[in-house]
Amino acid sequence: MTAIIGFLNKVFWGYVLIYGLIAVGIYFTIRLRFQQILRFGEMMRSVTAAPAGDRGGISPFQALCTSLASRVGTGNIAGVAVALVLGGPGAIFWMWVVAFVGMATAYAESTLAQLYKVREAGSEADAVYRGGPAFYIAHGLGLPWLGAVFSVCLILSFGLVFNAVQANSIADAMTGAFGIPKPVTGLALAALTAIVIFGGIRQIARVAEYVVPFMAGIYILVALFVLVTNLTEVPAMLYHIVANAFGLAEAAGGVAGGLAAAMLNGVKRGLFSNEAGMGSAPNIAAAASPNPHHPSSQGFVQALGVFIDTILICTCTALMILLSGVYTPGGELTGTQLTQAAMQEHIGGIGSWFVAVAIFFFAFTSIIGNYAYSEMAMSFLGIGNRTGLTILRSLVLAMVIWGALQAVSTVFDLADASMGLMATINLIAILALSGTVVTLTQNYFRQRDAGREPRFHIADHPEIARGVDADIWK
Repeated sequence: MTAIIGFLNKVFWGYVLIYGLIAVGIYFTIRLRFQQILRFGEMMRSVTAAPAGDRGGISPFQALCTSLASRVGTGNIAGVAVALVLGGPGAIFWMWVVAFVGMATAYAESTLAQLYKVREAGSEADAVYRGGPAFYIAHGLGLPWLGAVFSVCLILSFGLVFNAVQANSIADAMTGAFGIPKPVTGLALAALTAIVIFGGIRQIARVAEYVVPFMAGIYILVALFVLVTNLTEVPAMLYHIVANAFGLAEAAGGVAGGLAAAMLNGVKRGLFSNEAGMGSAPNIAAAASPNPHHPSSQGFVQALGVFIDTILICTCTALMILLSGVYTPGGELTGTQLTQAAMQEHIGGIGSWFVAVAIFFFAFTSIIGNYAYSEMAMSFLGIGNRTGLTILRSLVLAMVIWGALQAVSTVFDLADASMGLMATINLIAILALSGTVVTLTQNYFRQRDAGREPRFHIADHPEIARGVDADIWK
């Protein structure tokens, strides 16, 4: 079994996804006419719009914060450091490239999630929208069995194992910085998680709405402080990043592979961090009531999420490390330890504490964000009732405690394979539905360019009406 899982991971992460995610991102970037640059203002407008009057969904800002809760995790701190050590400064440039094309992919998958969402049966106050890749695979492509496979993979990877990994990172950070025993961290983390996830999607969205801007804002402010205090070194550092990315300057310390190492590690870090195309964020995008009332509106919101995660937060970590003087390409100091050492250079002894607290917030919000995704998958499988969700929530809490107590590398490979399969399924699905994405986008900008607020009416587009809830988009 171990050999089979290892082979699947080699195929998925060594070939299919590394090239597939980039290729799909380039495809949508070209087909949507570089809208992540030319229409960037639309992203800001969609996020800052007032909440829609529709009580069935969460607000666009809550959907952005919940997706960022999952996207922004320990990889933004430790993963970036690993990419720098293995790929050199040039890895950061390729991380930016991945984010640029990934914004188009994120737009496409979240727009589809909005179009094919359904309203959960229940009272006006309790009912929520459900949707995501499983729903557009089933309703848009007519392949419910494939949607079920996707859902199972999502629950296994995001709902369970990845939450154990995040808990393990928190426990290690708390022990290293404050000497807190891992069992204490595990139980406290499980208690906090329970308070949030037993409140359901709305509770998760409310918590994310406050915690995510706070944690991201503080982290970015510290990075700005570092940049200002090292302002004279910034131009040379930016040149070094670009030059190293194209092999024009060798990384000190001799990173093996040069250009290839920079590209591979930057691409991997970007893909793993922003999750664009993997089919995770669309699950919460579907829960939103967009304003304006158009599927494309939430697509813009989630494209902005990729920008914030990679272009802003990952770049903050990279710059703080590169400006610290403790970084050595190919060196032994890597991961969280490298980031902590860099912060100590910038802000003194509290640097390691700051990183530990940042890891706590980043990882904790990832746990509740990942759970939100798996709740959507449970709904698609028909087991999203009170009993089914109670069992899922209990399993999540058990995985959090277990993950805090020991490393989870044994099952992490299995979760990686599951995520690889779900991402492959999602990429095929959004390519097959790319014509629908283009139709929706053209409809949106046709109205915007005419000076009207975009509104989507499915009756005007019978060619894409199959599987769409007409009551939602009437």
